Amino acid sequence: MPEDPTALMRQLHDEHARALWGFCLHLTGDPVRAEDVAQETLLRAWQHPEVLDGARGSARSWLFTVARNLVIDEWRSKRYQNERATDEVPEPGDPEDQTDTLLQAWVVAEAITQLSPEHRAVLLECYYRGRSVAEAARRLGVPEGTVKSRTHYALRALRLALEEMGVGG
Repeated sequence: MPEDPTALMRQLHDEHARALWGFCLHLTGDPVRAEDVAQETLLRAWQHPEVLDGARGSARSWLFTVARNLVIDEWRSKRYQNERATDEVPEPGDPEDQTDTLLQAWVVAEAITQLSPEHRAVLLECYYRGRSVAEAARRLGVPEGTVKSRTHYALRALRLALEEMGVGG
């Protein structure tokens, strides 16, 4: 490789950038994120040209290892776990104010008391406990088809009870 740092980086980019980006895309599944990881990897190569010396091993394998480590580090970081891509900026809200959530929960709980015991049981199993139709059928001791039809009619009855309480859909 040439001794001039700029020429070294140009040659490194020409030889490995396309493969590096493809590898990053495979790791991240996101073209924009792949570009960021590839750029960070090449920046680290520029900061440490000694690791790209041909006598010490393959430059491509070093680049791929750095890229993989960057993706793993980001995945482990709290920032990545809390970050969500969106097209719109969310409206600011008061994270401490749970009044609306509590009121909705009370209204729904009151509406559920107006349902038959069979309808309440099927909603409890399928929606609140997250059980599948088959699991709910086993726990309730009824056929799966009965669970499906009770769920359908329970939701209709719940909607009607909420409308009678003045909650619009």
